[in-house]
Amino acid sequence: MYAVFQTGGKQFRAELGARLRIPSLDVEPGDSVTFDHVLLAGDGDDSVQVGTPTVDGASVTAEVIRHGRGDKVIVFKRKRRKGYRRKQGHRQNFTEIRVDAVALG
Repeated sequence: MYAVFQTGGKQFRAELGARLRIPSLDVEPGDSVTFDHVLLAGDGDDSVQVGTPTVDGASVTAEVIRHGRGDKVIVFKRKRRKGYRRKQGHRQNFTEIRVDAVALG
């Protein structure tokens, strides 16, 4: 059983017991969170429910494990022959969750 849900403007495939890094949520570690914006759901066989735009009654329930920051990404800008160089680093915040239940509509 799996579902594709949307949070933070991105889509994630959730299966039972999967650990996902999603965009940062304002939820304490150990708390449970439910995602109702399910775009696609399947039960592992050949039957798949595709939402228009969401699947009615489907949801993904997960437990928040921790909050963290991703690896550093370097942004380097340069113009040739002009002496222009800029270096900037960025670390994206994330929330790590463990999927506890996938409920099909």
